[in-house]
Amino acid sequence: MRFSLRQIEVFLATAQQQNISLAAKQLNLSQSAASSALRELEQQFGLQLFDRLGKRLRLNENGIALRPQAQSLMSAAEQLESSFKGQAGLGDLRVGATLTIGNYLAVPLVAEYMNDARQQGQEAKVDLHVANTDNIAHQVLNYELDIGLIEGEFNHPQLRSEHWRDDELVIVANPNHPLVNQGALSDEQLLSLRWISREHGSGTRQAFEHALHGLLPHLNIAMELEHTEAIKRAIEADLGVACLSRLAVSEALQRGSLAQLHAPHRDWRRRFYFVFHRDKAISHSLEHWLQLCQAKHNN
Repeated sequence: MRFSLRQIEVFLATAQQQNISLAAKQLNLSQSAASSALRELEQQFGLQLFDRLGKRLRLNENGIALRPQAQSLMSAAEQLESSFKGQAGLGDLRVGATLTIGNYLAVPLVAEYMNDARQQGQEAKVDLHVANTDNIAHQVLNYELDIGLIEGEFNHPQLRSEHWRDDELVIVANPNHPLVNQGALSDEQLLSLRWISREHGSGTRQAFEHALHGLLPHLNIAMELEHTEAIKRAIEADLGVACLSRLAVSEALQRGSLAQLHAPHRDWRRRFYFVFHRDKAISHSLEHWLQLCQAKHNN
C-alpha cells in the first residue's frame, strides 16, 4: 500500500480546516510533520488535492472526489482499532442540533449516552454543537459532525434525511395582548400583528413561513432574533408576537408569562429529522445514539 493512514488523516483534517497549521493542531502534530505527510501523499500519486490560496488550502476536483472514500476508510479503521482493543462499545460522537432541539431535547440524550458508556466501562464524550439548520447541515456535509438533529428538511444530494419525531408551532403573545382569548384568529388579524421571527436559515423560520404561506409578503416582521430565549423575552416585554415550538414555550404558557393565540385554519405541524452524510458509515456508537433518540421520543 503506497499511502498511510496518517497521510489520509492529515488530508481529511486539512480538508476540514482549510489550513495546514490548524490541521496539525487538530491532530496533535507539528506543522512540518503534517505538511510532509500531505506533500508525500500528493507526490506518491502525482496528484494535487488542494488549490493553494495563500495560507488557505481549498479542495480541488481531485480532493472533492476522493474525500468520501478517505472518510469511509478512516471510519472503518477507527472501528477496527476499537475492536482490536476489545473496545467495540461506545466511542466519542460529534452531534449537531438546531437551537430548539439542542436547548430542549439534546442535553438529556448526551447525559444518557455518556452514562451508557460508563456502564460498559468506557468514557465517551459527545461534542454537542448547537446552531441553526443551515449551519448544522453544512457541518454534516463537511464531515465536521457525525449526525445532525434538525428542524425541517434540508435537501442536498450528499445528505440523507430520516424522520425522527413530530413537533408543533405555537403563536405566543404577551398575556395582556388584546387578541388573547379572542378565539380563532382570521388571516386579517394575523396580518395586523407585529411579528418577532427567527432568522433565515433556521428550521423554525422555515416552518413559520410554510404555515403562513400566502401572507408572507404582507406580514409585519418587526424584529429578527437568532435565539428562542431572546424572542420569549421580547414577547414578555410586549414587543410583538412570535411563532415558536411548543417544546420551547410550554413552561412559559403554564406559568402564564406567555399566552397562546389560535389560528387553527393554518397548519402548524412540522417534523424533526436526523441528517447524515450519504458516504459516512453508521458506526456502532452512532447506532446507539439513534436508538436513544427513538426511545426518548417513544417515552
